[in-house]
Amino acid sequence: MSGILKGSFFLLKSGLRRPVQKVQWSVMCRFASSKSEDRYWNDKYNPSESQYDKILVANRGEIACRVMQTCRRMGIKTVAVHSEVDSSAKFVRMADEAHCIGPAPSNQSYLNMDAILDVIKKTGAQAVHPGYGFLSENMEFAHRLADVGVMFIGPSSDSIKSMGDKIESKRIAAAAKVNLIPGFDGEVENEDDAVKIANQIGYPVMIKASAGGGGKGMRIAWNDEEARNGFRLSKNEAKSSFGDDRMLIEKYIDDPRHIEMQVLCDQHGNAVYLNERECSIQRRNQKVIEEAPSTFLDKDTRRAMGEQAVQLAKAVQYSSAGTVEFLVDSKKNFYFLEMNTRLQVEHPITECITGIDIVHQMIRVAKGHKLLYKQEDIPIKGWALECRVYAEDPYRSFGLPSVGRLFKYKEPNHLPGVRCDSGITEGSEISIYYDALICKLVTYGTDRQQSLDRMAKALDSYVIKVPTALHEGMHLCKHSSGKLRVTHNIPMLRDIVVEDKFVKGDISTKYLPQVYPDGFKGTTLTEEEEYYLVAMAAVIHAKEDIRNHLFYTKDMHLVEFDKCRVWDVEAIFKSEPVDITVKREGEKYTVSIHGREITVDDNFSLSTPVISTQVDDKEQIFQLFDRKLGVVKLQYKGTVFEVKVLEKRLADYLKYMPPKKVVDLSSVVIAPMPGVVKSVAVKPGQPIVQGQEVCVLEAMKMQNSMGAGKSGIVKKVNVKTGDTVNEDDVLVEME
Repeated sequence: MSGILKGSFFLLKSGLRRPVQKVQWSVMCRFASSKSEDRYWNDKYNPSESQYDKILVANRGEIACRVMQTCRRMGIKTVAVHSEVDSSAKFVRMADEAHCIGPAPSNQSYLNMDAILDVIKKTGAQAVHPGYGFLSENMEFAHRLADVGVMFIGPSSDSIKSMGDKIESKRIAAAAKVNLIPGFDGEVENEDDAVKIANQIGYPVMIKASAGGGGKGMRIAWNDEEARNGFRLSKNEAKSSFGDDRMLIEKYIDDPRHIEMQVLCDQHGNAVYLNERECSIQRRNQKVIEEAPSTFLDKDTRRAMGEQAVQLAKAVQYSSAGTVEFLVDSKKNFYFLEMNTRLQVEHPITECITGIDIVHQMIRVAKGHKLLYKQEDIPIKGWALECRVYAEDPYRSFGLPSVGRLFKYKEPNHLPGVRCDSGITEGSEISIYYDALICKLVTYGTDRQQSLDRMAKALDSYVIKVPTALHEGMHLCKHSSGKLRVTHNIPMLRDIVVEDKFVKGDISTKYLPQVYPDGFKGTTLTEEEEYYLVAMAAVIHAKEDIRNHLFYTKDMHLVEFDKCRVWDVEAIFKSEPVDITVKREGEKYTVSIHGREITVDDNFSLSTPVISTQVDDKEQIFQLFDRKLGVVKLQYKGTVFEVKVLEKRLADYLKYMPPKKVVDLSSVVIAPMPGVVKSVAVKPGQPIVQGQEVCVLEAMKMQNSMGAGKSGIVKKVNVKTGDTVNEDDVLVEME
């Protein structure tokens, strides 16, 4: 008899991490019911089957939390391993036991197999779930676990070896009659070899690490120079991230879609595909937004891709969850890209449309249990979207990493159809040592439009603030990377989910450069939205004036300022001063701008992080980012805008304020993000030309070549290999 996985309740009090007594099993379900876990309505298992008592989670952040959530529902104890900087992280607090395994650098902690094996021995963990990244696709780690009798919750080491090596995986795929991209079948030795092979295949080509994944160790080359540089940077990146710097080259299919198939296999030869995920919205070959299903596939193409994915899995006797990635051209021809032999980052959207807890099924399969599904049991019910919320600045190269402490953080979990998979809490610190992912924000609806609408509202209601993030000097409706620096990519995500091409499903992996050819500059408001923004800023000015005039007498009687009054102010609206009148009557404000009257409901407090109110009887969501004399900063439609609001007598003095000086930064190379200097290519007195590489900066596992802003002579080099630098540090100075 099969059951449906629900949730069990756990007590978290005074730092203790221990499960409440498990609820008595019912006929169909051995887990306590929880409304929040109704998403797993199709998660089949046998109530009498055996399970592990204790699982070690060899990962960090949101994926460690995600695995622990399923373990809790199953009544399985969890062990966390963590670096020194992660000692107070959310996943550490969630675990039943936690052990430090080394310093912050991942090669001394999360990649330290000896330290992890020591913890396994101390704790008696029976199995290890590796999550994704780190050791999740490491054949040696799987072997070493097997040697000590501990189960690796994932595929066999042979399957990891076969599919983890991109060169070998293509040979196996060809034998399994899976469609392949034209390319070089072998390892690329050096830069000269890369150029030679690229010319034989024909530009453009994709240079990528054989053992890579997640967009790391991957570059597109359109000519010989890019092939040389791409090979060098990708090889170094691969060695740093995976400990394996073997490279391969294949034909780059311009303007494709990136669509992948989730497969689920057991140790008894059973395999099913859980339908597709569309992952075409990418920057630097890393996914940003995913959805399931895809708007592009028809039933026949879906079935053909799914069947080929299962053929490949069976060819390597695969067991556990895995993902087969394809590139799909405009005619729906699809080509095998790679197989990820692990839990995928974007697995939650597949769980939403199929009702299956993939982590639970991975644990069952590792224990030796059979899958209880046939292909006809796998539905597509509704539509799901995932936005990857990163700690990065979308105004610079669609998202350069940033670090810092989150002094205010609130997820929109209260909204219907919203799921937040995160490893972050208020006060958490984003470190330079690990991936910049803050949260996987997922919305689910009965159809795509409902899921899109829910995503827009969730992004508007997501509160993430870092006190030093905002820089001065930004006027209304102007967006400049030099004037506004955000610490998360919500502005870009919010703009994408309402953009015409995306809403229509007209997308490819080239979406970002096609829609934002000059880079992301922030949301462009309509005229009506601009009026709403200024009206809200004026109302906030009035509400603060009221608050400032509330006081108590010595007898503690509240004396209120006359709320039914008029404020005459001046606002900067498109850099032009505009006279505005604000009137409060009853529970509404009426704002007059250019003779147009806009009503705003007075149903919010200035202390509320998210302002959801009616403006002209339409729901509008704002966040009050900052308020100081004469300036209101509001987040609206995902982007932070600055509106100057002054009483008229003060506004008259603005004409006497001198303009800010513009600083010429072309003679210096500045760090665009915090990171570690991996190499320095110049020295004082050396002549260089514009664009020439001066150093390579690594941040959050990605290597970035820093180029000179103009030609000249190097005056001073302020860094050396191995130095840690902060954002805006001067790396190199020129005469």
